[in-house]
Order: sequence, then structure tokens, then C-alpha cells
Amino acid sequence: MISKEFFKALEAVALERGLEKEKVFEIMERGLLNAYKKVYDTQDNVNVVFNEKKNEIQIISENLVVKEVESPGEITLEQAKTTKKTAKIGDIIKTKLNPKDFGRIAAQSTKQILTQGLKQLERERAYDIFKEKENEMINTEIVNINRDFVTLDLGQNIETSLPRKELLKSDEVSLGARLKVYITKVDMTPKGPKVFVSRTDRNLVKRLIEQVVPEIIDGTVEIMGLARDPGDRTKISVYSHDENVDPVGAVVGFKGSRIKEVLEALQGEKIDVYAWNKDPVELIKSSLEPAKLVAVTPNKKKKAALVIVKDKDLTGTIGNKGQNARLAAQSSGWKIDIKSISQAKEEGIRYRRLEE
Repeated sequence: MISKEFFKALEAVALERGLEKEKVFEIMERGLLNAYKKVYDTQDNVNVVFNEKKNEIQIISENLVVKEVESPGEITLEQAKTTKKTAKIGDIIKTKLNPKDFGRIAAQSTKQILTQGLKQLERERAYDIFKEKENEMINTEIVNINRDFVTLDLGQNIETSLPRKELLKSDEVSLGARLKVYITKVDMTPKGPKVFVSRTDRNLVKRLIEQVVPEIIDGTVEIMGLARDPGDRTKISVYSHDENVDPVGAVVGFKGSRIKEVLEALQGEKIDVYAWNKDPVELIKSSLEPAKLVAVTPNKKKKAALVIVKDKDLTGTIGNKGQNARLAAQSSGWKIDIKSISQAKEEGIRYRRLEE
């Protein structure tokens, strides 16, 4: 069968859906083989060849010449001689077939296989695309809203549902609103790829910062620790491998230009950035900022530190519901115990005051 339009149509389908042309041909081949089987009860004796240069599809059957037909793929000598006059018993007769001769039912079957096959190819392609983006951040759009979930369009004809409790308190929930999300996992299901995303994962903040700080991408600045209360506050410790580069300044940017982009994506979540230091005293002082500390006594073996503050500063240093202390401990990697001067005196704790 020669059809320039057919090959153009297949190429157009492949291009439109972002599929490999060869894989589309494979699906078409399966459809034609299935159509042949519906007519001849077998497909073991037929080959399909796509000749793009000649714009030709060749369907070639090979039939064994026998005295008496017992199985599919066999023909009688009389039948063989209609194709080859010199045919004899035991010969293999090759015959070119035209798909138009397969009949309406076979044609419908071919179309169905092609449709299903293209859908499966699209699913596989989408899975590969999102699997590569696992543990990365993507842009999405809210396309549906109900009481418990919002539905996000991820692109590639893939949608996912995000529970409302997984949204940030400040997130704008309206149709068409754009949200940056972190892909936590991608699974393949019978219905296609299932993409799991999060707005509360701490790595979302990490990816947002990496996106606006080239010094992190090139390795000059490194995120050493990150702790997050989603939608409320994040603490990040950063370190510069170049003494000429201020790690905090690199993340915050000139007049806060870089961190502003991150804050906008998180719709108001507060972010504290401080410099990581190999000196545990300096590290813990920075992690608890803006609190003013009286003393820091580190235990390097236990990676724990006792912090002493003025009585009036105790509540502020610990933070609302212990947030400041908790985020400081998680982002610094140190266990931090905070006591007031009065508590230390009562417990007989000795300490050395920090230099003013």
C-alpha cells in the first residue's frame, strides 16, 4: 500500500504528541498484524515493513504449500499456483497484501489498537518526564477546587490532587492560581503516571533558593541545614567555600532581591538565613538570632549545647510554641537547651559569659 498522506499523518501525530515516530510505527504494526490475524487466524507468518522513502507499507505473508491445509499459514498447491505457477509442495509462497482487503471489522480493530497504543505511549512518556523531575520543583495551575482537595495541572495532560491541609495557610486558592510544588514521588499505574506533590516539604524551599542563587548551583555557597514550619517560618544555615563571598548576602541578594522571589513563591512564609560556622558557639548564636545570648556551653561529643539568656529574653529566645529554639536546633544540627540566668542559678549551673 502506497500512501504519502498516511506517512505524513503518522509523523504529524508523533510530532503533536511528542512521541518517537518509530514507536508510533510499532503500534501501527501491531494493529495491522492483529487485523491480519482476524482474517487469517494467525500472525506468525506475516511481516509488516514501513518504507518511508517510497511512502509504502508492505504487508508480506509467507505461506507453506501443503497437500491438505491443516493449520493457519498453510495453502494448497492450487492456491499457491495462482501466485506462482512453478510452485510445488513444501515451497514458501510470499504474498503482498493490501490492508483494504482485511475488511471493516479488522480495520476497526486496527484503529482501536492504534488509539490505545498512542494513549499508552503518551502515559509512558509523561511518566519518564515526571520521574526525571522527582525530588524537583515544578510550576502548576489550580484547575479544580472542592472542600477537601485542589486539583493541579502539571502539564503533559497530567493532573494531581493536593489535600487542602497540604497547602500553606497563605496560599491563594482560586481557579487559575499558580503554585510551585515539590515532586515527592512518581508511580506508574494502569491509568498512567501518578505524581505526588507537596507545598509543605522543606525541600521546596531548598529548590526555590537554588533557583535564585547561582552561587549554590556552582558550589560556592552550600546549604548546610534547613528547618521549616510550613507556611510560617523557615531557618536556613549557609556556608561559603570562598572567603570572598558572603553566604547570607548571596542568598538574600542586593536589597533582598533574591529572597523576595522565594517569599513570593511561598506567599509570605518568613525565612531566616544565617551563616553556618564550624565553631559551635558562633553557629548556635547565629541560629537563635535575633535573640541575645548570655552564654553558650557546647558539648561536642553529644553535639548538644546549653544556652543561657537573660530572664526577660527567655520567652523570645524559645519562641512561640518553642518554634525559634526548635528550628535553630534542626537547622544547626545541634540539640539546644535554653535556660534563663535565674534557672541556671537555681540549678547550680556554671557558665562563662560571652564577650560583648
